[in-house]
Amino acid sequence: MNRQAILLNMQKNEITEYNVYLKLACLTKDEHNRKILQRIAKDEYDHFKLLEKITGKVIKPNRLKIFWYTAIAHVLGLSFGLKLMERGEDLANQAYKSLAGEFDLLEQLALDEHRHEKELLEILQEERLEYAGAMVLGLNDALVELTGALAGLTFALQNSELVALTGLLTGFAASLSMAASGYLSSKENATDEGSEEPLKSALYTGIAYIITVALLIAPYFIFANIFVSFSVMLTTGILIIFAYTFYITTAKSLNFRRRFLEMVIISVSVALLSFLAGLLIKQFIGVEI
Repeated sequence: MNRQAILLNMQKNEITEYNVYLKLACLTKDEHNRKILQRIAKDEYDHFKLLEKITGKVIKPNRLKIFWYTAIAHVLGLSFGLKLMERGEDLANQAYKSLAGEFDLLEQLALDEHRHEKELLEILQEERLEYAGAMVLGLNDALVELTGALAGLTFALQNSELVALTGLLTGFAASLSMAASGYLSSKENATDEGSEEPLKSALYTGIAYIITVALLIAPYFIFANIFVSFSVMLTTGILIIFAYTFYITTAKSLNFRRRFLEMVIISVSVALLSFLAGLLIKQFIGVEI
């Protein structure tokens, strides 16, 4: 890509992100966050006007990108949407630095882009992220406990309907237990102003557990073959881990690969060990259902 093409691409990106930041500012109810986003939007617009002078071209924003990031932020949270935008800031930084020797003003733009990244890491406070620990607790327990229980039941019972009903009852009771534990744990630690509210912590834990239980048990209601159900259940568990890990590591700027592999290894290991335990119990006890 030649220099002019790079500049035009940067110009389009700046006016697009200007519009995205303005729309995201409208989504947040936090006044501090809104002011920061509006200031960043102004910087993006200033960058756009500077690039317009350099290129001499009038560029329109990417409407699809504006819609995409606005929709993501609206559905999945401002933090997640902004951190996805931040990845674009990294690319912009590299582009600015590659041309900074030819255009001195672009050096200031590169510094501004770097400042944006730091601000985005520091400003955001969202309830769904404040209670991420409660959601992790519910998800982790449901994935580890229920995949293990379903794996053991799969070989012990070898009947999809029985496994589904047993797993459903087990999962429902466990979700109530986890919600209660989350409530008591949060209440015990709720000593400082701004700490988690026990009831909300319990709800986030319980809801995360119930949703995970429903997704893991669903294959046993759908497929007649018990081993197909087991395979789909494991695959579903891995997809849940992938989706949530991608969300939380993006929103909190954490390492995705390490967290994803850690959760997958734990969940799959427990499931396989429980699967073997179910096989051994059925073999040695000799109970037929």
